[in-house]
Amino acid sequence: MPPRNRQSERRPTRPVTITAVVDPVAALASENLDDNLYLYDTNKTVGSTGFGTPELHSRVRKGDTLLWNVLPLECETYVALIDIEIDPRIAEPTRKVYPGTDIVFWTAEVKQDITEPVPYRLSFLLGTVSTPFTPTARPALAGPADEERGGR
Repeated sequence: MPPRNRQSERRPTRPVTITAVVDPVAALASENLDDNLYLYDTNKTVGSTGFGTPELHSRVRKGDTLLWNVLPLECETYVALIDIEIDPRIAEPTRKVYPGTDIVFWTAEVKQDITEPVPYRLSFLLGTVSTPFTPTARPALAGPADEERGGR
């Protein structure tokens, strides 16, 4: 049997997971989410930057699946990611729930290659406050092309 052509084999890609770690007690006390939001992703090896800040720049490319989730630092205080606003030409996040649970996550597919960082906005509900918390700092999706220009 002839050897298989490895280039024609397409390995399944893992999603780029973007995790929002929130300190809800501090955010509620200070009414400030910017100082109490820590973003991380699973793409550090390909150049994502801003880890542990609300200005994470996640390196992505066309076809990547994005998965956003949230982890509260205080497990007894409610935190939910309720909205993601991003240019719909780039991605259209959809809210989903893991089957058999009430655990919410958001997912989207990157629709096109990115040449300049594309900022997006996250909104959260914290505790029993009905008004969403939206940080002023903006995370972004970034492509490999803007790295060459000295971008994040």
